[in-house]
Amino acid sequence: MPVTYSTSAAAGPALRPLGLAMRRGARLRCPRCGEGHIYRAYLKVRPFCEVCALELQLQRADDAPPYFTILIVGHIVIPGMLILQQQADPPSWLQYAIWLPLAFLLTFILLPRVKGALIGFQWARAMHGFGGEPDALAMPAGETAGQRVPPGAP
Repeated sequence: MPVTYSTSAAAGPALRPLGLAMRRGARLRCPRCGEGHIYRAYLKVRPFCEVCALELQLQRADDAPPYFTILIVGHIVIPGMLILQQQADPPSWLQYAIWLPLAFLLTFILLPRVKGALIGFQWARAMHGFGGEPDALAMPAGETAGQRVPPGAP
């Protein structure tokens, strides 16, 4: 059952549960209902949640998910490499054989989850059109929410 959040003129946009929305997004679920899926493919966001009809295409994660993923993976792999080097002094080929596949695997697993958490963050903070108002900075001139202007149109 979809949850509704109240707004008041004095309070501004609706207060939405930040931690819950980010956890739902990290589980690759809709930040509002927690049941629908965010993605239709590996990193392709669905236009709408199939359960609660939240418009997910409003998200603007851009370069933040890869940045945070690199930050997380680097904080796991680099200390591991340094500790192994100090403790065992293995040959370079062994370091490569351990840490390169681990870095690729961690990146592959974490990237959609980090992006989902960021989508949850944007929804919880009513950013980029998730607040019910069109995001004027995110839309080209002449467009309104839900409407696309064909190329070459006045």
